[in-house]
Amino acid sequence: MPRLRSLSHMGFPWLFDRNKLLLWHNFIQKFEPHLKDAEELDPFYFDLLLNAARRWDRQNPKRIVCESYITLLDYEGRLYPEENCYICEERIEEDIALMQAFKPAHPACIYSPALPTKKILDFFETKQTVFLEDHEVDHIFEIVMKGL
Repeated sequence: MPRLRSLSHMGFPWLFDRNKLLLWHNFIQKFEPHLKDAEELDPFYFDLLLNAARRWDRQNPKRIVCESYITLLDYEGRLYPEENCYICEERIEEDIALMQAFKPAHPACIYSPALPTKKILDFFETKQTVFLEDHEVDHIFEIVMKGL
């Protein structure tokens, strides 16, 4: 117990992997502007980051970021799992594009690469990236990096 008194750092095995550390740093940076005006934080945010950090060395970090972000959106009530375009409000059929905060749109409405609608709607429902290809996860990760 005396060691816990002045604890300032919790180490993880992936801290010595430069690529994983850089991805972690970029992910953590997105929380500062998102939470800066909050006076009191729920334990949800700490638990979300701790769970992500524990899985960081065993799983693709970009997948963890995407799964954590969609969990955050769901917790905050900002998840928009509709099949209608956020811009033109028409139904999205085969291909979907995602805006910041994972708002769905037609690829032509936002000039963004197309993703399979069924896979993205499954991702919204399950909050897992298991059925997504790596290039799709890379694109979703880039959307997350635009900001929370």
